[in-house]
Amino acid sequence: MLHRTLGTTGPQVSALGLGCMGMSALYGDADRAESIATIHAALDAGVTLLDTGDFYAMGHNEMLIGEALRSAPADRREQALTSVKFGALRDPDGGWAGYDGRPAAVKNFAAYSLQRLGVDHIDIYRIARVDPDVPIEETVGAIAELVEAGHVRHVGLSEVAADTIRRAAAVTPISDLQIEYSLISRGIEEQILPACRELGIGVTAYGVLSRGLISGHFARDRQLAANDFRGISPRFQGENLQRNLDLVDALRKVAGERGASVAQTAIAWVLAQGPRHGVDIVPLVGARTRERLGEALGALDVALTADDLAAIEAAVPAEAVAGERYPADQMAHLDSER
Repeated sequence: MLHRTLGTTGPQVSALGLGCMGMSALYGDADRAESIATIHAALDAGVTLLDTGDFYAMGHNEMLIGEALRSAPADRREQALTSVKFGALRDPDGGWAGYDGRPAAVKNFAAYSLQRLGVDHIDIYRIARVDPDVPIEETVGAIAELVEAGHVRHVGLSEVAADTIRRAAAVTPISDLQIEYSLISRGIEEQILPACRELGIGVTAYGVLSRGLISGHFARDRQLAANDFRGISPRFQGENLQRNLDLVDALRKVAGERGASVAQTAIAWVLAQGPRHGVDIVPLVGARTRERLGEALGALDVALTADDLAAIEAAVPAEAVAGERYPADQMAHLDSER
């Protein structure tokens, strides 16, 4: 397993992290036993970074990870690093009710996460979206107090703009920014990546396969379950979907010529962006099965030349994607999109 260090102050982690959200929520039903087996397989392969959110199925995902860690061999359990997002408010029907970044709430969320995960500390802790009513300085300051108390090891950020990164970094060292980044979500390249480079902050990139859209496995006629977030995602709607899958077909040709799958090529492209932009970038792969995990890990063996990168970007131009990455009401919560 290759490793990366998240910025100048963060931990050393595996070059690929495992995003666990889909094992509990938002992509339709998941198999609990297979999810735990996938976490175990990831740890066996040398993956160290497990990413979750306390609001993923209202704590279910944290409890799932906790169960997987308890049933893993001691050496595997000890290598696991937990990255936790907090702040999203839910109601009993599963609805969304805003964000809470008040210092007292930060510490309350952390207390529950520690219990559900069954750990004595959280390795990286971050608010999922900026609370518009609470200055980011107050929120990260509360996390810094958790670091001082030994409950958290590192302070992270999620989906924030360059100026917000700078404000947060002026309060406390920031290990990494978690943000969507893929061949078809490249908006961070203009201002956000330069800010991370300037401040010595790493990036943990989620959505590297754009929720399966550019995985090479999403069929044009696929019917999504009622509890699958992609059913309301603009990129998966009607003509947008067909145009985006045309891009995948073009990427498939490039990938095939290089002896890799579509998913491996898309992940390898993200891996290659760290050296290009002078930032430590760790893709988070949202594998829900051991089969998909194995395919994703194969991206580590895909070495892309400058010509390969040019061919990939010609097949999937930066501005070619059809549709926003979230519905309008959710886009409004993204500080990073300001």
